[in-house]
Amino acid sequence: MSRDAVIVSTARTPLTKAARGAFNNTTGATLGGWSIKAAVERAGLEGGEIDDVVMGCAVQQGSTGGNVARLAALRAGLPVTVPAMTIDRQCSSGLMTVATAAKQVITDNMDICVAGGLESISKVVGSGKMFIEPDRELLEMHPHIYMPMIGTAEVVAKRYDISREYQDEYSLQSQQRTAAAQASGKFDDEIVPCTATMAVMDKETKEVSYQEVTATRDDCNRPDTTLEGLASLKPVMGEGGVITAGNASQLSDGSSACVVMEAKTAEKRGLEPLGRYVGMAVAGTEPDEMGIGPVFAIPELLERFNLKMD
Repeated sequence: MSRDAVIVSTARTPLTKAARGAFNNTTGATLGGWSIKAAVERAGLEGGEIDDVVMGCAVQQGSTGGNVARLAALRAGLPVTVPAMTIDRQCSSGLMTVATAAKQVITDNMDICVAGGLESISKVVGSGKMFIEPDRELLEMHPHIYMPMIGTAEVVAKRYDISREYQDEYSLQSQQRTAAAQASGKFDDEIVPCTATMAVMDKETKEVSYQEVTATRDDCNRPDTTLEGLASLKPVMGEGGVITAGNASQLSDGSSACVVMEAKTAEKRGLEPLGRYVGMAVAGTEPDEMGIGPVFAIPELLERFNLKMD
């Protein structure tokens, strides 16, 4: 008997600015726990019904180390009998959890899984607790294997002739679309208000105080962005570079989770699917241009399922 995996609920925290936002003092377990708890409640589930929790995290150190998916599941109040695992495929970690959960439903006869992702840039990268020890032999084989994202972005821009002007225009469009979506309430249903203890540093004395805040919406975007403002920013890597604080992705703290369920189980429970899992494709690239992975993965996925972009 064939089985299908469908998404029946989803929930996420607001995205807040790393270091300066509402979640700058919130651990990864708590961040993930908020979304898991809300997604499970929205699906009308009891915690013990869940077969597995799969969460993605690209920086599994500090407060997001130690199988943070398991920590988040327990923080959400799920029973200790519910297992969990954390996946790291860097930027696509959260996406991979949906595919993994769906495959467990389809091939392993699990009925209900939770998938999602979390990242606490503030508590890991921002705190200086991030550490990677380079492998010298690997560096000889692949000199750019440890190149940071901003370096790979500069390589991609130069290699594929993506101008600074084009990037600024694209960034402005993204800011405008986000602002319009916020104004029309398109994100409201997916966001769960979260109350946290935020660390606030006095600019003059450098003393840190703590205050309770409730985040209800994303605060990383800048609705007042203009093309002139973007053009005035200096490249981060100096003269000749094209990546700026305005056309690069912001650093954020937050999490998201969804419930993946076998289609017939969802039907019996009266749950209307938000989407159905069909397939997944991944592709590798040269380390110095890691950002173009989807350029190779998407055509492969479409070909496998005899689909076209149009």
